[in-house]
Amino acid sequence: MINNYFAYYSQKYASKWLVFGIDLTLILFTFFLAYFIRFNFTLNFDLNQFFVELPFVFGVSAVSFLIIGSFKSVIRHTGFTDVVNVFKSVALMSLTCIAVVLFNRFTNIVPGFTIPLSIIVMHALLSFVVLSSSRLLFKMTYKYLKCKLLLTKRVLIYGTGDSAIVTYNALLSNAKTSFNTIAFVDDDIKKNGKLINGVPILSYNNLDENYVISNDIDEVIVAHQNADTNKLMKLIDNLADSGVKVTKVPPIEQWINGELSAKQIKQVQIEDLLGRPPIEIDNPNLLNEFRGETVLVTGAAGSIGSELVNQLSNFDVKHLILVDQAESALYDVQQDLKRDGKHNYTAIVADIRDGLRIDTIFQTHKPTMVFHAAAYKHVPLMEKSPYEAIKINVNGTKLLADTASRYNVKKFVFVSTDKAVNPTSVMGATKRMAEMYISCLQKESKTKFITTRFGNVLGSNGSVIPLFKKQIENGCALTLTHKDITRYFMTIPEASQLVLEAGTMGKGGEIFIFDMGESVKIYDLAKNMIKLSGLRYPEDIDIKITGLRPGEKLYEELLANGENTLSTYHKKIMISKTRELDYARVKSEIEELCITNRFQNNNIVMKMKSLIPEYKSNNSEYEKFDTRVKIYKKAKGIIENNSKDTKVFKSVQ
Repeated sequence: MINNYFAYYSQKYASKWLVFGIDLTLILFTFFLAYFIRFNFTLNFDLNQFFVELPFVFGVSAVSFLIIGSFKSVIRHTGFTDVVNVFKSVALMSLTCIAVVLFNRFTNIVPGFTIPLSIIVMHALLSFVVLSSSRLLFKMTYKYLKCKLLLTKRVLIYGTGDSAIVTYNALLSNAKTSFNTIAFVDDDIKKNGKLINGVPILSYNNLDENYVISNDIDEVIVAHQNADTNKLMKLIDNLADSGVKVTKVPPIEQWINGELSAKQIKQVQIEDLLGRPPIEIDNPNLLNEFRGETVLVTGAAGSIGSELVNQLSNFDVKHLILVDQAESALYDVQQDLKRDGKHNYTAIVADIRDGLRIDTIFQTHKPTMVFHAAAYKHVPLMEKSPYEAIKINVNGTKLLADTASRYNVKKFVFVSTDKAVNPTSVMGATKRMAEMYISCLQKESKTKFITTRFGNVLGSNGSVIPLFKKQIENGCALTLTHKDITRYFMTIPEASQLVLEAGTMGKGGEIFIFDMGESVKIYDLAKNMIKLSGLRYPEDIDIKITGLRPGEKLYEELLANGENTLSTYHKKIMISKTRELDYARVKSEIEELCITNRFQNNNIVMKMKSLIPEYKSNNSEYEKFDTRVKIYKKAKGIIENNSKDTKVFKSVQ
């Protein structure tokens, strides 16, 4: 309401014509002032001559202002350009006056008319000073009244570069909220005490809880485009108990039409506290790789799948085929593509376990590349349902890979997980089996089968971040399975870029992994999320330790036992050098498991453990089978020698 009040009266009473009239009045005043000063602050000058000159100066000034248009600027937002326009107007007025006076002296067209040149020069200087000062005075008065009447936020801007200056100007021009910038903050101690637009620069080392409380700071805006993550985390820690909000300016490329709006300044996200710089891939070969291709994406409505679709839609692909069994989520992805003006896609509701349905899709659309992101991924749920985990993660992948091979697809990129490394859960084991199957298929197929393996994805469906956010919103304690549990994290765009890059550089048979930096302690992550929400731990929100869930690891690994890495042309991407498999036997046993998969959890898990030597259950009812598998393997060696396989296997069970 107050904002509307300001907008209404500034339009009604401060129109450009009012400014025009005020400027002309000031010009006449400064003309009198020039005479007054010239004659030693007395009126001992020819007043009759003065009143003859006054209309002339008025007319010349009016024409100059109309030509330059200096009166058209919004006074309350006066800036450097507006002052330059005032200078141009005054200069044009003065030069015109001098030209007319000199011309009249030589021609005597108007007898007796003249203006002392010293008066013209003094008038020009006084006019420029008075017109500029009046604008700045109005701007300061407006800002003062706005701060008094509107909701005012006292802020600090972290950074002193171009982005910080743009942020400062964006805050000044914000109409809804008044921002009072108390100081800029910079890492360089040498800048401490210097000024930017009259605002002091504060050293980062001097920014603490005492400073923000004593100066009544409401918000710290991080305008540093490459802010050090450790300093950002330290800043949040230092201000945690002060109730000060920490926000961040988005990257320059996300500014609207190259300009920053105060609305775009958002709260610091947990992605900003990963402890490593974002992984970026800038490979021009991606454009050539996907140009003219028909690309099929399974799990297209999921976190990774939908981002893959989003990024692929920006390439010159011939056609995109979106496959998912989640109807509503797939509809949302379809609507996003429509909104972005994309038309070269087909959304298909289908189950990858339905071999006939998958074959029909391949026969109809003839994809040349496949990105397989569909999977069951929740560890505790799959620990209770090995049958379903194998049906989707193993048999679904097998059917899709077999179909891709049969239709001579160029490349098949499989989205795996770090939980497939030395698996301790049913879910991890099924993903490892899927990796093994497509490795076997690579030996006999023209299709290039490629695997990508990465850690947890921030913000994905069912991940820890959305869970924590929901618990914070509800005011509940954050639930954590173990105080020492750690995970590797990456953002959804990073994960999707990895998958696309793998599709480009892969020659077939590789498992690509990322150098994801240091693993993140989930306990610290939970505390940081509480702080980012403006709350205190443990006073406002506590953290409750619930114990490891079935199949859950304390820490994840990117390489299995016996695996090494090979470097690639990208320093953050490596190729896992996996142990050799008995491809014929492994492929045969996986096919057999898919056929004989029934609701007998114990038998299923036993078979998986015999197939994957490194699969050791953790905090699970299936731990008891680890010892039995050893006995079974030992017995199997005897059985193979004596050709009595079935009898001994049954006796072991």
